[in-house]
Amino acid sequence: MKVSPEKKRFQIINKATIIALFILILAGGVVRSTGSGMGCPDWPKCFDQYIPPTSVTEIPKDYKDKYVAKRLAKNQRFAHTLDIFGFSDLAVRIRNDKSILLPEDFNAAKTWTEYINRLIGVVSGFLLLLTVVYSFAYLKDKKRIVVASIFNLILVGFQGWLGGIVVSTNLVAWIVTVHMLLALAILAVCIYTYHAARLNNYSDKISAKPIVRFLAFAALLLSIVQITYGTEVRERIDAISGRLQGQSRESWIADAGSIFTNHRDLALLVLVANVMLYALIRRGFSRHSVQQQVMSFSFLMIMLQIVTGIILSYQGLPPAAQAIHIVLASLVFGAQFYLMLNLYRGAKVWGSN
Repeated sequence: MKVSPEKKRFQIINKATIIALFILILAGGVVRSTGSGMGCPDWPKCFDQYIPPTSVTEIPKDYKDKYVAKRLAKNQRFAHTLDIFGFSDLAVRIRNDKSILLPEDFNAAKTWTEYINRLIGVVSGFLLLLTVVYSFAYLKDKKRIVVASIFNLILVGFQGWLGGIVVSTNLVAWIVTVHMLLALAILAVCIYTYHAARLNNYSDKISAKPIVRFLAFAALLLSIVQITYGTEVRERIDAISGRLQGQSRESWIADAGSIFTNHRDLALLVLVANVMLYALIRRGFSRHSVQQQVMSFSFLMIMLQIVTGIILSYQGLPPAAQAIHIVLASLVFGAQFYLMLNLYRGAKVWGSN
């Protein structure tokens, strides 16, 4: 089926957005692993400048007091929001948190790390806005693409606000997990709209056997749980690092306790589920089918993720491995989600090659 230029443009922009989101997740992982979240203490400027400073001589002498005050005001607003939704105890803890009053020294590397992360975020935001604009090419025949694209833009706005809370608040550990899961949700919506748009190029709607679809769903669910555990491990490590003031890095994993053990053990279950799914996909679909290609990519990412997990466990959590581990997890999630979508519309009937 011939695709109109407008619809083709949407598909190109949508694919570019998906790529940008993976890059943004990588950049966020770098920010998190290097502790650069407060590298730029204000928004949208950085130290009240459009181009960040490279030396402490380029910023005001009273910058610590100024930005601590802003951070305190932001947390007070967030505490008020928690009061409205009935989380009064947590709001009190945030209001009484003295750690946010401790100013951070200027660090040019951290400042530019956070600034680059913001630039990638801005590019991703513009691309998401363009997907909304170009999604109206599907208004007559695929309204769900338009609705999903608009909904995704709303999610991005909420994610941006939540990101500010992540770096501003020390006590609300679960926000980091919610922030990561919301990033995956935004990614999933983009993948869904891309897949839905691509369906216009095909006339067949052939499904794989139920057992294959069930196993694909189970593998995806396991990955989400594994990512959740991984994010909680990251939070625990951050707490340990803060308590030890960044020292004794080699002991952090041992101090993480059962949450790390659960994360490690679940990795084995993820591997087993994907080996089984890989075998079924290889048997049921041709080598050149999108199903087998996506499954092969997903399996490769899982193996690489296991390697980075081993490096993290035995090499004292190097920041580069942390960032790579996070982006590999998101690549596995994206591939598994796209595979599941394609198992409901396959290029080959089960058992035919």
